[in-house]
Amino acid sequence: MANPVFSRSETFSRRAPQGYQQPYAQPGYGYDAQPQAYEAPPAPGGVMTLDDVIAKTGITLLVVFAAAAATFVLMPPALLTPALIGSAIVGFITVMFVAARRRIPVGGVMFYAAIEGVFVGAFSKYFEYMFPGIVFSAVLATFIAAGATLAAYKFFNIRVTTKFRKFVTIATVAMAGVLLVNFVLALFSVDTGIRGVGSGAGWLAIGISVLAVGLAVMNLIVDFDFIERGIASRAPAHESWRAAFGVTVTMVWLYVEILRILSYFRD
Repeated sequence: MANPVFSRSETFSRRAPQGYQQPYAQPGYGYDAQPQAYEAPPAPGGVMTLDDVIAKTGITLLVVFAAAAATFVLMPPALLTPALIGSAIVGFITVMFVAARRRIPVGGVMFYAAIEGVFVGAFSKYFEYMFPGIVFSAVLATFIAAGATLAAYKFFNIRVTTKFRKFVTIATVAMAGVLLVNFVLALFSVDTGIRGVGSGAGWLAIGISVLAVGLAVMNLIVDFDFIERGIASRAPAHESWRAAFGVTVTMVWLYVEILRILSYFRD
């Protein structure tokens, strides 16, 4: 599974029982279009619903936005680089720690959102200094891309197969490994050429960012499939925080890569 947040939970990976269909499920999404012949027992505290996932994702993204806005407005330019490096490292460790928990801690999700907000705010301010107006374009493009991906997933009946998941997993892990090595080398002032800013970036950096955006979009598709499986499996209500956490991780990645791509075409 591509997103480590969902891969730690069996709830999001198992298929709905044979013959079971949620009232709102549509044929072609991996569930049978048969009349309901099975109803899973309700989980203690209720079950996860689409409304729960939307609401909690909205809360998590709002925390990211608030922390990013505060960092963007208040962070002195001299502290941008330390803030970027520190928040990137802490954010990565937080994702691994929170995703590994059997039950997602709400406090951990909020802490990640705040730390990632600092990273997004510092990263955005760095780019906005060089290319005024680019942040608004990147935010708009990110939500358009996410909305278009969701619309395509729903209305074109995209089926997420095991092979597709494996491909996205392998490609994402490979990309993460390359970017992690590049990040470590960059700390020692070693320029590999796979990351760049502005029109001076080489074709390798442009290709890496385009590939990263494509992978982020494919991860969103896999995330949507995991969420649909969780709802169909009548996951406990608290699992909606896991769903919100997973989507937020992917959305932040998508935004960062889109911001980079836009900078390549600005002087």
